[in-house]
Amino acid sequence: MTILRRLGLDAAYNLLGLPLAVASFALCVALFAAGVGTLVTFFIGVAVLAAALLVARGFADIERLRLQKLYGRPVPRPRYQAAPEGAGWIRRMTNPLRQGQSWLDLLHGILNLPVAIIAFVFTVTWWAMVLGGLTYWIWGRFVPETDGQNIVIEKLLGADNESTRTVFNTLVGVFALLTVYGVQRGVAALHAGFASMLLTRLAQLQGRISDLTEGRAAAVSAEAVALRKLERDIHDGPQQRLIRLAMELSRARRQLADDPDAAGDTIDGALGQAKETLDELRALSRGIAPPILADRGLAAALTSLAERSTVPVTLDLAVEGRLPAAAENALYFAAAEALSNIAKHSGAASARIEVTEQDGRVYLMVSDDGAGGAHLAKGHGLAGLADRLRAVDGDFAVDSPAGGPTILVAQAPSTVPVA
Repeated sequence: MTILRRLGLDAAYNLLGLPLAVASFALCVALFAAGVGTLVTFFIGVAVLAAALLVARGFADIERLRLQKLYGRPVPRPRYQAAPEGAGWIRRMTNPLRQGQSWLDLLHGILNLPVAIIAFVFTVTWWAMVLGGLTYWIWGRFVPETDGQNIVIEKLLGADNESTRTVFNTLVGVFALLTVYGVQRGVAALHAGFASMLLTRLAQLQGRISDLTEGRAAAVSAEAVALRKLERDIHDGPQQRLIRLAMELSRARRQLADDPDAAGDTIDGALGQAKETLDELRALSRGIAPPILADRGLAAALTSLAERSTVPVTLDLAVEGRLPAAAENALYFAAAEALSNIAKHSGAASARIEVTEQDGRVYLMVSDDGAGGAHLAKGHGLAGLADRLRAVDGDFAVDSPAGGPTILVAQAPSTVPVA
């Protein structure tokens, strides 16, 4: 954002804040006082207090829009709970009084006035010094001279006359011009910080709670999907093979006395079944965190994973130390699923795994030179990975146009998130 645009936004925020604060103060104080004064009649008092809170909410929404313009990004709005469906008119009338944010809105509507006055006065004063000082040489000659001498100009410049007054006021204008950005930015930050504290802090907490709730639901969903998949794979694969292996060994035992050669052939077949079962169990074990991940960390686990890959993998692991266990698991499974998809579907000749750490986040990028076409459609393995990452306050994205290349990016906190 350019300096001129920043100056304009700050000036507009500070100057428009005062008339809004005056209107908010007048209406909120009048309605609140009237509501408190008429509480002896209950219904009238409660209705007036509810009106005061709703008016304060309207001014609070205007202030949030102003904050959004000032910050250049969306500002969270608290969730105001509606009255329960089918509630009576008394319950609906008193609903605003039951919400803490409504009272914070009212508090802002009343206390915002002195803060807005400070921001307005500083902004007007500094711009007056800038414009008045830099143009004094034009209009100063038309100002009637007073009988007294300006002692400040005399002490600084030796005499008080038209030329020294022009120099002095020009210097004041230059000083104000050089400092107007910082002064205006400071009072805007003070004004906006006060508003944010009362009007958006609860919304931020609600958003954080919502993220944690979604993350927990995603974790439960991801684990349930992984468990169902593992159960299905075991039932359809190794379990059936083990049943067949037991039957083959039973048949070999019966054949051993009467037909040793047939028994040997049956045992050879059983050995083949055992080997295939072992291969399937090894494949299924990729859905379970390996011991090396828990013992030596993500870098060692990814190195071992790359060595077992049927597609050549280049590693670039710029991460130091251990990560939170949940983050390590989620990133490992993302890499494992990505390499599995590359081997099965992409037709790639090579792949690359890159891990970097920046600003408290760890980024895992898996890329290949295959045919592309990977996506996060529900029911696919990558969709489950997105849930795993979201469960640890992470994120997941895939860029895989038809014809390739495919780039998969997963990120997770490098430290334990603070709730």
